[in-house]
Amino acid sequence: MTGVTPSKHLAHAGRALDAANFFLADVRDGLGPYLAIYLLTEQKWDEASIGVVMSLATIAGIAAQTPAGALVDAIRAKRMIMIAAAIIVTAASLALPLMSSFWPVAISQSIANAAGVIFAPAIAAVSLGIVGARAFTARVGRNESFNHAGNAVGAVIAGAAAYALGPSAVFYLMAVTSAGSLFSVLAIPERAIDHDAARGLSHRTDSAASDQGSQPSGLGILLTCRPLLIFAISVALFHLANAAMLPLVGQKLALQDKNLGTSLMSACIAAAQLVMVPMALLVGARADRWGHKRFFLAALLILPLRAVLYTLSDDKAWLVGVQLLDGIGAGIFGAIMPVIVADLMRGTGRFNVAQGAVITAQSIGAALSTALAGVVVVHAGYSAAFLALGATAAVGVIVCWLLLPETKAAEAAHPNAATVPAIPAE
Repeated sequence: MTGVTPSKHLAHAGRALDAANFFLADVRDGLGPYLAIYLLTEQKWDEASIGVVMSLATIAGIAAQTPAGALVDAIRAKRMIMIAAAIIVTAASLALPLMSSFWPVAISQSIANAAGVIFAPAIAAVSLGIVGARAFTARVGRNESFNHAGNAVGAVIAGAAAYALGPSAVFYLMAVTSAGSLFSVLAIPERAIDHDAARGLSHRTDSAASDQGSQPSGLGILLTCRPLLIFAISVALFHLANAAMLPLVGQKLALQDKNLGTSLMSACIAAAQLVMVPMALLVGARADRWGHKRFFLAALLILPLRAVLYTLSDDKAWLVGVQLLDGIGAGIFGAIMPVIVADLMRGTGRFNVAQGAVITAQSIGAALSTALAGVVVVHAGYSAAFLALGATAAVGVIVCWLLLPETKAAEAAHPNAATVPAIPAE
């Protein structure tokens, strides 16, 4: 040590986490919804083919997600794996303009998705390892607020650049944000991360509990923790309903005006991301008081309303305006999801692999969403696709309402909540 106090280490780590979340916002999802517009307007693909290639890329992420969580649990070089993933995602995305046929595009985006799955568990693990369980909800809310701010700024810049230079401008923006993410991740002090806490292990001092508290539970807990399974199903339904909505809106906007398609998509993203910032901060500030399930249920309830509103008008301003509701739902979901998983896995040492399993369920829903929506659009039109997605979200509301326990309420029942799982495994 060189006279630097732990509090200064934590403050520096917090600022570096803020910057990492800001710059990784445009890296972690690769091209995201811009991919659909690029393939539709520049490569002249049809909606069904776009849906299939996006689904194949998501399936690659599914295969990598749970192993990625297990890797984050096991490895101490968490910063280095984030840097490696950022380089792979950026390289695969920057290579896209050189490709035009189906399989090269599908393979490059599959590689990008497989690498990108590392970011969510790694950022959550580093955050938990730095601030601990009691401050985790507030830290996740702050992470998400900077992530959404980064997305909003990136979307505005991408929209302006695409208007002036064409849809390919988003590729150059990715290169810039990737460089920023590399420097930010490296700025996180390694010594500030408690790697046992980062995987959800507690630090017990009593000899009777030390063996249980210092060793991770078996992987079987992923299958025996009933609330975790219910939450994973709810998350899958959320993304089955949500994932295809923004790409469908982007396609409708692009078909109305090819030259403005990418810029209008950027407006949709920026509008939603700006709303997500206060939503994430609200979760961080109030979820521990108001209840974690209530926030997740609110995120689900937004989706059926949003789906119906999309069918009422094709006006550009209306579609962008409705997209503000995505800011409420997705802003809440992004902040509350790792918090609920941390509740359920506290003391097990399996926080990140459980995150990986839940995000695998999320990815399955997203993969089916884009494929399903693309087929419905081709055969029945955009309005039918939106209504089908809204009905799926309604099923998710029912599952969450009836079957998912309030994880925060259950945790509060334990006087030593930081050292025991919030929900019994069976």
